[in-house]
Order: sequence, then C-alpha cells, then structure tokens
Amino acid sequence: MNTVSVIIPTRDRAAMLPRALDSVLAQTRAPEEVIVVDDGSRDDTAALLARRYPGVTCLRQPHRGVSAARNAGIGHARGTWLAFLDSDDAWLPHKLERQLELLAREPHWRIVHCEEIWIRHGRRVNPMKKHAKAGGWIFERCLPLCVISPSAVMIHREVFAAVGCFDENLPACEDYDLWLRICCRHPVAFIEEPLIVKYGGHADQLSRRHWGMDRFRIQALDRLLREAPLSAPQRAAARAMLQEKTAIYLQGAARRGRHEEVARCTALLRRHGLAPTDTAATPPSIPGPSRDSSHRRPAL
Repeated sequence: MNTVSVIIPTRDRAAMLPRALDSVLAQTRAPEEVIVVDDGSRDDTAALLARRYPGVTCLRQPHRGVSAARNAGIGHARGTWLAFLDSDDAWLPHKLERQLELLAREPHWRIVHCEEIWIRHGRRVNPMKKHAKAGGWIFERCLPLCVISPSAVMIHREVFAAVGCFDENLPACEDYDLWLRICCRHPVAFIEEPLIVKYGGHADQLSRRHWGMDRFRIQALDRLLREAPLSAPQRAAARAMLQEKTAIYLQGAARRGRHEEVARCTALLRRHGLAPTDTAATPPSIPGPSRDSSHRRPAL
C-alpha cells in the first residue's frame, strides 16, 4: 500500500498557513501523516497549530532555512511517498488522489508532479513558455531554471536515500539543485491537470530576499558536475549551462565591483575546463533529451 506523508515547512506565516493546511485536510484521499516544520517562527504559528490543527505533527527548530526544515520533515516522515507543500500554496481537492491513481497504474515511477495554477497579487496569471511543465527524461529542461514546483511533487522515499536531501548550504534554488540530482537518474511522471495553486507576490518569498539568484544555480551546477553520475550528453549540457549562467553572473558582478566573486567564478569555470567569457551569450537552445524520452505522459 502506498502511504503518504505531507511535509509543510513554514516560518512566520500564521496568516497563510491555514489555507495550506485546510487544502491538505480537504483532500479526497487523505494522507496518512501531515507534518508542519516550524523553522523558528516568531508569530503565533505554534498557538495556531495547537488550537486548530491538533492532529497535525508539528516539529519546531531554530531558524535554519527551508532546506533544513524540509529535511527535518523527511527524517521524521513514515510514509512511502513524501509530498511537499509550501506554506503559501494550496492543493486542489483531488491532488493526492490523482497522483496515487497514476502510481497504482504505473508503479515504476519514483517521482510525479502536476500542472499548476498561478496567482500573483490576487490575480490569475499565465506562466511563460519557459516555465512549461513536462514529463519523461526532463534533465535538460531542468538546467535553465526550476521546472518542478515543490508543492506539486510527490517523491518515493528511496529517492532521497540514493541522491540525498535538500542542500542546506543553499539559501535559495535548493529545489533546482535537487531536481537536477533526481532528474539525471529518473524519469518524471507528469499529470497535465492543474492540481495546485501557487500564490506569489508577497514580500517574504525567497526570490525577493536574495539578489543574484543565478549564483545559487551556479553552485548547484558545480556540485552536479563534481558528484552526479551524468551521461556524456548530460554532462555536456550541464557544462554549457554552467558557462552560460556564469558569464551572465560575471557581468553583473563586475559592474558592481564584486571582484572576489569574479575571481571565484573564474576559478570555478577553469576547474571544469571552461574558459571565462567577456560577454553574456545568447541563452543556448536546450539539447534534446540525453536518454529515451518516449515515456508517454500519463493521461487521466
């Protein structure tokens, strides 16, 4: 039997957290376990959970960041499948049911995600083409930017045993890093039905708190090239993306007089046998899948 543990990291979001938790408790297929990891909240999150959600497991820790919070949830979870939900997002009622139906039909999958609805500043918006979701061997699609939402994904626990958990040294882009490590090894099941709602535009989003987000993607690509079992085409695609992102980042660092960053990134490129470039290149076209991409998208 497939059992599901839901992991919700949160910090100072007592006003938003009920929307996320209520969407989990309204699932047509209830999870076996719901874990909220309170990452050092200073608001009334603890009182809210005790008062309104006594059946939810609450783990509290000093503020260590979203990666450490998710990892704490992974370590505590008992389910076969781990489903993540950011505390500012919400699931639609059939999210878990649809994903588990797919896995019952096609049990070889080890990661499944779904289409999503985006709300920004209270209005529905259409994602850009570069954010388009897909299934199969999507490693190359994961290289430019994050194309899997944590709130949309469900992952078999054995995947974390093989690839590791979220990188706690990354204050942002920690999901980008994990998807690269997973997707170079596993194909991804994709449900084309929107099953989550992603809310954006609020001030405490990580993308608003950190400048130069590509510096974290550069760190992730560096680790990937050093540690992951990449095929030759995957390695070539990752090297090309590392050079592209570093070239763009170096331009910005040089303009801002961040000479230590320029030296560090230049040295990183040379360690991978890549030459620094003086100007940012046109974004490269993404190479074709490095493995058989004929895995059909599951039709519901």
